[in-house]
Amino acid sequence: MSTPEVPLEIVSVAMGRWEVASAPKQIRTLLGSCAGVVLLDRAARLGAVAHIVLPDSRGAADHPGKFADTAIPGMLADLERRLGRSSRGRLTAKVVGGASMFQSGPAMNIGRMNQDAVDQILAGLGIPVLARDVGGGAGRRLTLDIASGIVTIRVPGGDEYAI
Repeated sequence: MSTPEVPLEIVSVAMGRWEVASAPKQIRTLLGSCAGVVLLDRAARLGAVAHIVLPDSRGAADHPGKFADTAIPGMLADLERRLGRSSRGRLTAKVVGGASMFQSGPAMNIGRMNQDAVDQILAGLGIPVLARDVGGGAGRRLTLDIASGIVTIRVPGGDEYAI
C-alpha cells in the first residue's frame, strides 16, 4: 500500500514583500524590473525570497519590503529570528530579475539600478551570490525549492531552467 502524496506548499511573495519558509515548502514570485533576492541556509533548511521594487528607500519606512536597502536587512533579521541565532556565515544568495521592462533610457533603467543596489548590499553583508539570472527585456517567474536550494526560472513563452 502506497502513502498518499502530500501536495507541496508554495508560498507566494507579493510585490514589495519578502517571505521566509522552511523545507519542504517552495517560495515563488513573479518579477519584471523588480529584483528577486533569494537567501538560503541549507544546513537549517530555511530560505527567504524578497521581491524588491526600488533600489533605495530614501528614508521611507512605511514599506520596508519595497526597497533593497530595507528589504534585505529585514529579510535577514527574519531568518535569524526564526533560527534564534545569526546564520550570516552560512547564507548564500541568488539574484533574479532586474529586466529592462520600460523604454525610459539608460539613465532610468530601474532593473539595472535594482541589480546594482542588491549586489552592493549583499557584498556589504558578506553574503556570497552563487548564481544570477538578471537583465534582458522579459519578466520571469522565480521558484525557490528550499529543500534542494534550486531556483527555477520560467520566462513567458520559454522553457523552465534552474540556477
